[in-house]
Amino acid sequence: MTALSTPSADPASWERRLRTLTVIIGRLGLAYLFFTQLFWKLPPTFGCTNDFAFPVPAAQNYWEGNGSGGLCFWLGMESIYADQPRQVLVADMRPAGLPRIGITITPLARLNALLIDNVIRPGIAVFGWLIWLAEFWIVLSMALGFLTRLGALVAIGVSLQLYVGLANIPRPYEWEWSYGTMVLLAVVLLGAGAGRHFGVDAALRRRFSGRSGPVARLVQLLT
Repeated sequence: MTALSTPSADPASWERRLRTLTVIIGRLGLAYLFFTQLFWKLPPTFGCTNDFAFPVPAAQNYWEGNGSGGLCFWLGMESIYADQPRQVLVADMRPAGLPRIGITITPLARLNALLIDNVIRPGIAVFGWLIWLAEFWIVLSMALGFLTRLGALVAIGVSLQLYVGLANIPRPYEWEWSYGTMVLLAVVLLGAGAGRHFGVDAALRRRFSGRSGPVARLVQLLT
């Protein structure tokens, strides 16, 4: 006689539950990560001190603080270290008798610094808002499960910019995988459609299911 399987014993059911749980944990984790970073750069000063001063290069100590703080300080770090040779995706295999490998990102860092010095820094009172609101949007999107693919795309952009500007700078040392992990998590959530699991996106997709037109297509794309 063939035993009847119950829903609780169905392996596929457990896999779905596990997938849902891990996506929710990842989504809320990314939301909380960006939430913790909102308060040291609050508008309208964005944590900048000394009349929006930026740190300046110094020959012996790499940089001089110049009374800067908050967002101005970290943007300044990205500019100061842009010309120094810097590698990411580093694997130091020399203890095993193998070479040290990595990818040099100095050209990208220089482009990033060019944007900071010529566009963002002169307009910090405006661009500070854009940066803060981008991170605030990530928090809302991931916490509510609302348009999470758009939220994930913004998280990828913000995290990649931080990665190019700060990964493996020497002083203060910034471990590259602090930013690399943010990028990877956002990429996974982009593909997962994270808001479909106990999020607003699930309701949006049900509401627009089977509909045609630009709005319906946009909802399908962003959720």
